[in-house]
Amino acid sequence: MRRFRALIPAVVAAATLTALAGCSGGSSADTANGDDFGECQVYGKAGSINLKPVEDGVLTVQTTLPSPGWWKGETPDSITGGYEYCLAANIAHRAGLSRVKVENVSFDALVAGQTKDYDIAMAQISVTPERQQVVTFSEPYFDSNLGVLAPADSDISEDNLNDKSIGLQVGTTAVKWFQDNVHSSASPKLFQDTTSMVTAVSSGAADAAVQDTAIMLGFAKNSDGALKVVGQYATGEHYAAIYPKGSDGAAAMNDAITAMRTDGTLDKLSAKWLGPELGGDPSSVPVWNLK
Repeated sequence: MRRFRALIPAVVAAATLTALAGCSGGSSADTANGDDFGECQVYGKAGSINLKPVEDGVLTVQTTLPSPGWWKGETPDSITGGYEYCLAANIAHRAGLSRVKVENVSFDALVAGQTKDYDIAMAQISVTPERQQVVTFSEPYFDSNLGVLAPADSDISEDNLNDKSIGLQVGTTAVKWFQDNVHSSASPKLFQDTTSMVTAVSSGAADAAVQDTAIMLGFAKNSDGALKVVGQYATGEHYAAIYPKGSDGAAAMNDAITAMRTDGTLDKLSAKWLGPELGGDPSSVPVWNLK
């Protein structure tokens, strides 16, 4: 599944933009303010890990945009903050690098191991055995559940979800979860991206959508009260970053992520970006039982 757990005065200089034709038709840009990394506060010792990036002096990070809370901005050139961007900035800082390059790629291509020329990828990606066969995962940095997004005035509950039209995004673990656990007479409605799936819920083309709770909270917040995350299911899933197969820097970046969990950096990123940006704490969403 796609896809969580401070602030310094932001004076964001104009970043040097580089238009790239990504392997999935995406785009990229450098986002940096010297080594302030936009609105991100960095922690730990600069240069504490030894990393040779694919581009000298730059940490190249792939993701799938938009992703409220996780990436502040909707295009590579507009990113200035967010949990995952600031996590990348902290890795860059600990590697002694002063810039982060953001590349926007297809989620399907990313989890299939089809993207190239990057150091690390973060797009709220759940670790699954199938994905582990084609990509290399980092140490987990977030525990995730599946949230149910519905119109705020909807009557959807854990008792009647089976009777509803459910939207799912192709390539996410929500698809297999639905197939294995939801005993519905209707087939799910499949969408190529999260935005079109959420639009279908807003327009009534789907009664609800199921995807990671944190992601759904972000879209609910941006709906001006029209949508709500009405429940969630505990899945035992974790988010982790992806490294290119055979990455020489995987061990060093794993060390940085483990250290950030231990020293409280991940908690600080969550407090700064996810609670406020998503409009609520995922742990406050009612946990539903499967029927």
